[in-house]
Amino acid sequence: MAALVLGQLRRRPAAFVGLAVALFLALATMTLFGSLLAADGSGPSPARQAVAGPGPKVIAGVFGEIAVLVALFVVINALGFALRQQHRELALLRTVAATPRQVRRLVRGQVVAITVLVAVPGWVVGTAAARRFLTELQRRGMAAPGLRVSATTVPMLVAFGVALAVGLLASAVAARRISRIAPAAALAASSTEQGRAGVVRLLAGASALTGGSLLLRLAATRPAEQADKAGQAALLGSLVLLIALALAGPLLARALTAVLGAPLRALAPGAGWLADANLRGYARRLSSAVVPVALLVGLSGTMSIMTSTAEHAAGAAATSAASSTDVWLRQTELAMLVCFAAVSTVNTLVAVTAERRREFALLRLIGATQAQLMRMLTVEAVLTAAVGVLLGAAVAGAASAAFSTSVTGSPVPTVPTAACWWIVTGAAVLTVPGIVLTGLRAVRGPAAELVGGGRD
Repeated sequence: MAALVLGQLRRRPAAFVGLAVALFLALATMTLFGSLLAADGSGPSPARQAVAGPGPKVIAGVFGEIAVLVALFVVINALGFALRQQHRELALLRTVAATPRQVRRLVRGQVVAITVLVAVPGWVVGTAAARRFLTELQRRGMAAPGLRVSATTVPMLVAFGVALAVGLLASAVAARRISRIAPAAALAASSTEQGRAGVVRLLAGASALTGGSLLLRLAATRPAEQADKAGQAALLGSLVLLIALALAGPLLARALTAVLGAPLRALAPGAGWLADANLRGYARRLSSAVVPVALLVGLSGTMSIMTSTAEHAAGAAATSAASSTDVWLRQTELAMLVCFAAVSTVNTLVAVTAERRREFALLRLIGATQAQLMRMLTVEAVLTAAVGVLLGAAVAGAASAAFSTSVTGSPVPTVPTAACWWIVTGAAVLTVPGIVLTGLRAVRGPAAELVGGGRD
């Protein structure tokens, strides 16, 4: 089994880059917050009580909770695409008598191997970030001056355990389908898309939607003096709603594409029609590309609008040390979430486009030119970005409305127009060039050989 694990990592290193980066971010983030908890716990009790604001322990706990949930979301997504790149090999293993348990062991082995590879870099970066973060907290009066990030290995080992647990849980989710279907069906599924979402997936999506709605209701009913609790409930609610979106993504993405695709079909009859047909015909693939964009826009938009709403609620007194520190904390949390979301977006879009080489080769064999394929991909990229932005904006709007209800009494939040435009622009910059540049490479090569499976 170890030889199979290492062989796949050596044969397809590019397929595991996104997973490695996601696990690295998870491990570095857990090391950062674990080191803060250890530093705060080792300091003298009177010093800890003298600081202003929540203190390092509370900040690390709240940030770490959000980071684990986002890391799980991103790692599941990255591992899912790593498995799609190996789908033929895993299907062939099933046809030569590999059991579902052995396939799952292979996937778990890959997760363990990659987690071990990124452990030392994650520890180094996380510890350095913890020292810098603690220094900034001390400068703002939110941590006692005597606290120090020690050289103890406990936070590192805990971070490794959490990152490994996240990866193994992701492997259980991502490997479920390929390990459970019949061997012959597994081989056939490697070149086709599953038609309908399962009942279990739809029920899970409905449960996540209910949970997210309850969290937003909880955020909306918090009193104004508990703005921090309302903000965390709203942020968690937005994340749970994004999970619901991921589970019900094929249905939502197909419906939005049908609406947005109409004007593009009119403007570009050839490329627009083909792009619209591709996106609606492969709803699961479209959902995989759209969800990371929605994650980026939803989390970034929620944090930006909540920060602006809190500043507006504070009024002219927002220049006080406490309010400026709150803004800084939200901006720091936003930066962390954007890193995870951006990694997920780029990895997903590159993987989704790269795996379509055989599809592009077949289109070339029936007469399509590379220029026509690139026009089709450009239209697809624009549609993907638009659908992702709309879904993410819907989640951000619901979450920020709940927060605004708690803080100001009105469901209409203060929207920072410039910041929101930057978020939309960032999502478009990650999406459109990512798809188009990957497509430039994917449409090249001998078409007949690619259709026949001679090259990957």
